[in-house]
Amino acid sequence: MAAERTQDRERERERDRERAVPRIRLDLPRERRARLLPEYDPEAFGRMSERIARFLGTGRFLVWMTLTIVVWVLWNIFAPGPLKFDEYPFIFLTLALSLQASYAAPLILLAQNRQDDRDRVNLEQDRKQNERSIADTEYLTREIAALRMGLGEVATRDWIRSELQDLLKEMEERRDLFPSGDTRGRDVPDR
Repeated sequence: MAAERTQDRERERERDRERAVPRIRLDLPRERRARLLPEYDPEAFGRMSERIARFLGTGRFLVWMTLTIVVWVLWNIFAPGPLKFDEYPFIFLTLALSLQASYAAPLILLAQNRQDDRDRVNLEQDRKQNERSIADTEYLTREIAALRMGLGEVATRDWIRSELQDLLKEMEERRDLFPSGDTRGRDVPDR
């Protein structure tokens, strides 16, 4: 009875240890922990900045910006006093334009840097492709040279014809020199 109690206590202690210290499994990915700061995708920000930079470089942006400035100036010159939103001589317009310029420049630089990175990757891929093409061309050149050398040793059709014609002439000459009868069916070897 006492032995059973000690075994039960030991089992209980092992269960408590298992509950207290969770085992870390290396074959499973960790669970994601909650973060205080929101996560963001740096590529999404880069894509957005490229879209803005592209828009800033279009004629449509220049037209809208020109219309906005013209309306702003005309409104603040000809509108009645209480309806003017830039009471001082266009200080708010200057502030808005300088803010736009201060945000446009870094966005344009970011877009250019991303484009430079893409160009660098494309250039590296092109360089590797060119190296493979050059290696393939050199291999084919060596193979063609080997084939040409091999063809130099191969009998051509014209050479075989000329050899056969020479052989026929030689056989006719022998027939003329040795006019013998019908030699078919003879079993006696020549001596």
